[in-house]
Amino acid sequence: MEQGFIKNEKKVISNRDRLFIISAPSGAGKTTLCKALLSRFADMLYSISYTTRKPRANEQDGVDYYFIPKEEFKEKIKEDKWAEWAEVHGNFYGTSAEFMDKKLSLGHDILLDIDVQGTAQILKRYPDSVTIFIMPPSLDILKKRLESRGADSKDTILKRIKNAEKEMAKKDLYRHLIVNDKLPEAIDQLLSIIKKYRLGMDNKV
Repeated sequence: MEQGFIKNEKKVISNRDRLFIISAPSGAGKTTLCKALLSRFADMLYSISYTTRKPRANEQDGVDYYFIPKEEFKEKIKEDKWAEWAEVHGNFYGTSAEFMDKKLSLGHDILLDIDVQGTAQILKRYPDSVTIFIMPPSLDILKKRLESRGADSKDTILKRIKNAEKEMAKKDLYRHLIVNDKLPEAIDQLLSIIKKYRLGMDNKV
């Protein structure tokens, strides 16, 4: 994977707007937790990523991703339009800096669902971001969860486990850590963290 280069132009996030970043290995329950978070805080905005890959059968443009041509994506790299970007298996993925800057300046809270590499880039530009890493109870349990989904081959699952090990090794990059053992408890913990920041109780988190 080629990691995008982002100019080190730091953006200051005020007390009335927050950028929340959630990362997790595949199968750790990040999607479910993000949905619970957005359901609880209906005014929070979700940043939809852009990609140059073709949409899958069940994906909708503007809902799952914004699907754009590779030439357009590369042009936006030159123009420094991405808050973070990466090339994965020949396809590009990125987060719009224009969307982030505009919505934060208007006082909106934003939720970002990105990987560890993307988080490292975002923190260079938005150093005050609230970062949360979702951990599985163990790699064995993570493997069982991936197998139970029935969506991946054995080889793909092994690759996901190896990637999970690499991602978990960088968990110290994050301000908060949640172990998703029992989902209701993980949801409560996540909502509690977000609520305290939104109420301005950072020193109590």
